[in-house]
Amino acid sequence: MAGQGLSTDEIQGIREALAAGRKPRVVFTEAAGQMAGQLGQVVELTDPAASEEFVVVRFGRDELPFSPADVAIAPKGAGRRPAAEAKPEPEQPPAAPEPEFVLDTPRVPAPRREEPKTEQPQAEPKPAKRAVKAAKPKTPPGLTVTLAYADGEWTVAAQQGTKALARPYVVKPAEALRMVALVDVPGVQEAVEQILAAERAEAEQQAEKLRAELAEIEARLAELREAR
Repeated sequence: MAGQGLSTDEIQGIREALAAGRKPRVVFTEAAGQMAGQLGQVVELTDPAASEEFVVVRFGRDELPFSPADVAIAPKGAGRRPAAEAKPEPEQPPAAPEPEFVLDTPRVPAPRREEPKTEQPQAEPKPAKRAVKAAKPKTPPGLTVTLAYADGEWTVAAQQGTKALARPYVVKPAEALRMVALVDVPGVQEAVEQILAAERAEAEQQAEKLRAELAEIEARLAELREAR
């Protein structure tokens, strides 16, 4: 019956045997379930870091991955067919008894020859198919929304991965302030309020200047009207 699985040295020996073109024989352990005691051949060792089932074993027509605990090195002589057993010699029928002169003696029938029974080989159970792991769904690329301020204008842009969903377009200062308020970051909100305050002060200065110029123009117009 199978052992306790493959050790590190045995795995290294199998790797060297595969590199030399040989396919070591192994026997399935109790950890392999219903295939315990069956023989197979190692045809490949995959990356142990990718999966714990990196020992690929050929069993019948199938090549399936197993873990080192599922198989062990097969003992010498395992799997070889025993020498053909000698066929039993047919039994010779006993010699016919000489006739007796006693009339009442019953005749003894000759023993029946028994044909040797041939045992039919049992079909090897097919290995159970391993469940196919479901593929992970592909993660969509990240989405980036950018609020920027430059040259006295607020702009908003959106990009998903390397694809631009919306090119920068101008928004009102009040809309920019509402967007920043949703982020709830005190430092960012204070910076936006300072920018808006500076723009407001500059607009008030321009409005005051325009009012002064307008008052000067109206006074000049009144003088011209009086000169008629």
